[in-house]
This record gives sequence, structure tokens and C-alpha cells, in this order.
Amino acid sequence: MGKKIITTNKKAFHEYHIFDKYEAGMVLTGTEIKSVRKCAVNLKDSFVRIEEGEVFLYNCHISLYEQGNRYNHEEKRVRKLLLNKKEIEKLIGKIKKDGYSIVPLEMYLENGWAKVQIALSKGKKLYDKREDLAKKAQVRDVERSVKLK
Repeated sequence: MGKKIITTNKKAFHEYHIFDKYEAGMVLTGTEIKSVRKCAVNLKDSFVRIEEGEVFLYNCHISLYEQGNRYNHEEKRVRKLLLNKKEIEKLIGKIKKDGYSIVPLEMYLENGWAKVQIALSKGKKLYDKREDLAKKAQVRDVERSVKLK
């Protein structure tokens, strides 16, 4: 099998400067993984926190599984992420020393396992966001003019 992307967090690329990326496994219940396989996931307002040496994903919306009945899960429950101890220590050092934050970028299935790509990031200022939008508009205009010719 390969890598099947479930969802991406486009808002993270707009709101943050992205630096180091990490791959983390997720601890999910049975109905959650079934909903993930149906691509019923939203990472829009989610964020990552490190508490007592463990990494957790907050505000990740995984829709209820339709056939789940009473065994269904909470849609926005806190989910544990699985990383190596060295990676967690490196993240803690960067957050405390340099003021980074951790955001999820995308969720995907790899060989049947649900994974999340997380990244160290810093928030963009308003003028940075405007510059990015202007650059995208310029690229789009150039592509249109080349396509018309």
C-alpha cells in the first residue's frame, strides 16, 4: 500500500511560517479509524500540546461513524500522538527556548495506519500574509498570460 492523504490544514500554511516537520502516529478508537478512512476529518482549528512528556492533538474534528451506535466516539476529543522520546525532547526544547508552536499540517493513512504530519511553526504577521497573497496573485497572473499565448 502507499500513502493516502485524508486532509490537509491549509489554514496552517496561511497563518504560520513552517519549519521542521515530524510524522506522528495517532491513538484512535475503532469508530474513529473508520471515519478517518471515509475522509470525515477536519484539522482547521486544531493544535498540538506537550503535557508531561506526551504529545496531544486538540480540536481535531473526526465525524461520528454512521453505524457506530452507542459505541461512537466524541468528535473533538483529545487524541494522543505517538513520537520518539528524542523527538519529543527536541520539540520541548524548541518551544521553550525559541517560542515555536506546533501545528498539524496533514493527516494520512500509511500502510493502514493513521498518521499526522506536525510541524514547528511561528505565527505570521499581517504584512507577511499580505505578501504571500500578492505573490500567489502574481504567479496566477503569469500562468494565465502564458496559457493564453
